[in-house]
Amino acid sequence: MSQPSPCRPDQPVLVFDSGVGGLTILEALRARLPSENFVYACDNAAFPYGPKPADELTDRVHAVLDALLARYAPKLVVVACNTASTVALPRLRSHYTLPIVGVVPAIKPAAQLSRNRVIGLLATPGTVQRPYTEQLIRDFAADCTVIRVGSSALVEQAEHKLRGEVVDKKLLRELLQPFVDGGADTIVLGCTHFPLLRDELQAAIGAQMQWVDSGDAIARRVEQLLNDQQQRNDTSPQAAIAALTADDTGARALWPALQQRGFERMEIVAV
Repeated sequence: MSQPSPCRPDQPVLVFDSGVGGLTILEALRARLPSENFVYACDNAAFPYGPKPADELTDRVHAVLDALLARYAPKLVVVACNTASTVALPRLRSHYTLPIVGVVPAIKPAAQLSRNRVIGLLATPGTVQRPYTEQLIRDFAADCTVIRVGSSALVEQAEHKLRGEVVDKKLLRELLQPFVDGGADTIVLGCTHFPLLRDELQAAIGAQMQWVDSGDAIARRVEQLLNDQQQRNDTSPQAAIAALTADDTGARALWPALQQRGFERMEIVAV
């Protein structure tokens, strides 16, 4: 085990993802916990995570978190990436002593919402196939038909949008067609990048759809953990920091979008 539990409430909550998808989780956290300090970390040097083998991905996430914990000493970590969470969480939790919250596809709330018991799962190819996802479906949606679509290209589209580039609407329509054909009334956005495209996805699908993601549930879980440990910040929050693992043209193109979301500083943590 490493990284003893911090004891100061003003230490930050670290929100970590391969790219910008975790900003959707950060938004939910800020809405629920406005007094907390946040560091948002983006492993853009190794983006995207979806196609990577499980062992390689686990090693990478562990290495990046080692560097981030040494730099920022957070009191809690949110692994705001479905792919990383479904692969790396057991190893991370066995190694670190501070609380680590993962993000998994919102199968349970989708099953509770669905009226016709047909659910779509839109995620990365790895997430739709992993045993963890299979278990979620067995546990919480056994009476539902679950239509699965895996796409790494949609992750790229969300990154394009944050950089001010054009989203490929034709690609969105093609990805959503199996849900339309199968009659789904509820779609799980099983990658934290995908809520960034919610408006575009809704426009592409045409018919009204229920979209479900994990943001609110993760924010409630973080709030509960901070309350349980009496770690809520009681001082004025500091400006959020964006930490990236590579300084490249893509990172610089993201800076305007990060500024719009309240970030005042971008730092490079090379790993």
